[in-house]
Amino acid sequence: MEITNEMIDHLVHLSRLHFSDEEKIAMKEDMQKMIAFVEKLKEVDVTNVEPLMHMSDAVNVLREDEIKGSISREDALLNAPLKDEQFFKVPKVIRK
Repeated sequence: MEITNEMIDHLVHLSRLHFSDEEKIAMKEDMQKMIAFVEKLKEVDVTNVEPLMHMSDAVNVLREDEIKGSISREDALLNAPLKDEQFFKVPKVIRK
């Protein structure tokens, strides 16, 4: 795949960034190197190779979920600055 100046200009437009002509040339060269690297990787024989899911064999140790009691509604509302019988009251933030 060949990177053209039009592709670079299109990417610059999409990213809403501004680059000098020298920066665009450097970007084009870098992108061509990246594409050449990916095309080189396509040559590697990966038959009988399992996909890599994680970079290490470490296992995340998590605790088991345990059902525990919760506080009552009355206890939850004890320190609320504004409340009614069931709910917290908050200031209105949406105006019409």
